Amino acid sequence: MPLQGGWLSLALFAMVGAICFYTGNLIDRCMCADRCVRSYPDIGYLAFGAYGWTTIGLVMYVELYLVAISFLILEGDNLDKLLPSTVVEILGGADGVWAGVPDKGFHMAGNNLLNLSGLPTALTLYFVCFAGHGVFPTVYSSMKSKKDFPKVLLISSVLCSLNYAVTVVLRYLIYGEDVQSQVTQNLPTGKLYTRFAILTTLITPLANYTLVIQPVTTAIEEKLSATTDVENNWLTRVLTSIAVVISTVVLACTVPFFGYLMLFIGSSLNVTVAVLVPCLSYLKIYMSRGGVGCFERTMIVGILVIGVCVNVVGTYTSLHQIIGTF
Repeated sequence: MPLQGGWLSLALFAMVGAICFYTGNLIDRCMCADRCVRSYPDIGYLAFGAYGWTTIGLVMYVELYLVAISFLILEGDNLDKLLPSTVVEILGGADGVWAGVPDKGFHMAGNNLLNLSGLPTALTLYFVCFAGHGVFPTVYSSMKSKKDFPKVLLISSVLCSLNYAVTVVLRYLIYGEDVQSQVTQNLPTGKLYTRFAILTTLITPLANYTLVIQPVTTAIEEKLSATTDVENNWLTRVLTSIAVVISTVVLACTVPFFGYLMLFIGSSLNVTVAVLVPCLSYLKIYMSRGGVGCFERTMIVGILVIGVCVNVVGTYTSLHQIIGTF
């Protein structure tokens, strides 16, 4: 990310982390507004009715579908690196970074302080780092002591920020302008530590692909079951699962650009889920109750402006880069 926006863009990383932490607290307040709220789409229903529930649910399913595709791209790239003759996330990232030290050392980074042309890309990818808001309501609902959610959110935000910042800085110090979207792509082929780092990195996509794609297939099955006989439900489930998996494989082969896909997911979907929806829902729920002060309202509007700008510019940039590769 320093490659895209320069070293000074790390200040934007801290800003994005603070924004996402604040919007996470807005979700907490929306959950407290009604005990019936159990999931993220429920917040949309509380704020905007059935339209909000449907829209937010659709955005979340599309996000999960694209994340599943990114997992397949990640798997393919790393398998190609591990086996070039053939056609735990934090741990994997740490292994990849430190595996490059013996060959490169800490001397590759340039003195690029600020790259204005790369700021939209860097800013969008920063939002990808903190885009876990879709599961916050589920975590909140499962907690025994719900009043501790802000503390949990703060601790997890700090740990994630430190992990991402250290990993990004070390990668740029080691590989400089040659850094790839996946750290394992920079490692030399044939080395034992390279194989170990790649194998470790492969664990996360393999473990999470089914978990990510399952809600998508379930939603499709529920829609189809309304027009399908009960006796044939098992066949519908099987065919739906097969069709969804095949479609993700086909799209992963069609758009095999991990960095560009993550940029698109971050700008068009992550920003919506992590910034726009929490802010709009909070304003809609609490403005009518007189629970939003002038300063807080102004701050939320400012965050919304930033979110919309990142959404529009990032989506255009990512689509332009993806189309330009064909």
